[in-house]
Amino acid sequence: MTKSFTIDQLQAAVYGDPNEMGEAAADFVKSKLNGAIQQKGEANLILATGASQFSFLKALQRKAIDWKKITVFHLDEYKGISDQHPASFRKYLKERILDSVAPKKIYFLNGDAPDLEKEMDNYSKALQQHPIDVACIGIGENGHIAFNDPPVADFNDPKWVKLVSLDEDCRNQQLGEGWFPTLDDVPKQALTLTIPAIMGCKTISCVVPDERKAEAVYNTLNEEISTKCPATVLRTHPNTSLFLDTNSASKIAD
Repeated sequence: MTKSFTIDQLQAAVYGDPNEMGEAAADFVKSKLNGAIQQKGEANLILATGASQFSFLKALQRKAIDWKKITVFHLDEYKGISDQHPASFRKYLKERILDSVAPKKIYFLNGDAPDLEKEMDNYSKALQQHPIDVACIGIGENGHIAFNDPPVADFNDPKWVKLVSLDEDCRNQQLGEGWFPTLDDVPKQALTLTIPAIMGCKTISCVVPDERKAEAVYNTLNEEISTKCPATVLRTHPNTSLFLDTNSASKIAD
């Protein structure tokens, strides 16, 4: 680790490379999950997806965690794609961690459900019935958390899960990460946990590597807390840790 610092209530640390960052985040999440299991016999976890989570998820599945006592949710899913689509977040999580660790229970958000309103309502109820001990999230290039892009982000959203339209910056990010062959192939809508659903979690672990996230990281730490950069709201959470690498932290002044 090269440095750590606190802005408002947000604790941040910068690591030398994505692997070192991923290991540190995985140790942090392991500690929180094991603490919850020790306290109440079980734990509830939210996982994020995307290229930014590769090193973290690889490290997390190697940690000594009793997955048979953990219930897992995830942040979001594209509208209208199946869990066999190469860009499906359900497919991503199965292949990158869930099939390996075999948690007690997995709640998947199905973007291709025949009744999306019912799907979102059921997912909201499941979240409310399983208070989340640790939410593992990232920050998008446009400053979003989950799919709460600036145009649709609401710090006081009455919903826990909602259908949103994705802005151009978000859709271009998905294209740039290689999940879709063309911009036209990137879905225009997605189901997402809302900001209150995320902020209601006991602990938030936010993993953000790569130079393409540097401006979003700078804005998260320095801009006024507002939906212009939704991730700024993380500075108001009492137990959030932000894990950066030297590239994503490159615009932060020493």
